[in-house]
Amino acid sequence: MDKKRKYFSDMEKYEIININDGDKYSYLGHNDVIIDEDGNLKKIMLGGSEGKISLFANKIPTVEIPWDRVKKIGSKTIIIDFEGELEK
Repeated sequence: MDKKRKYFSDMEKYEIININDGDKYSYLGHNDVIIDEDGNLKKIMLGGSEGKISLFANKIPTVEIPWDRVKKIGSKTIIIDFEGELEK
């Protein structure tokens, strides 16, 4: 297997960490990703429960993280560089 290849089924377990403050933001699989018509990843949609079936009534606002803000994909983490306000 190509060592540079990553499968989403593995990446969905990766924890998202902001390099600016060290805060952790759930796992990739608990969020949405936006993929363009060519199959390129464009954004990670953090948070947000609107339109999803949820057992909990609280709604978390969605924050769009452009894919170019992803700085590193490690063996268990995705490091982002985002300076806006994120709900945890």
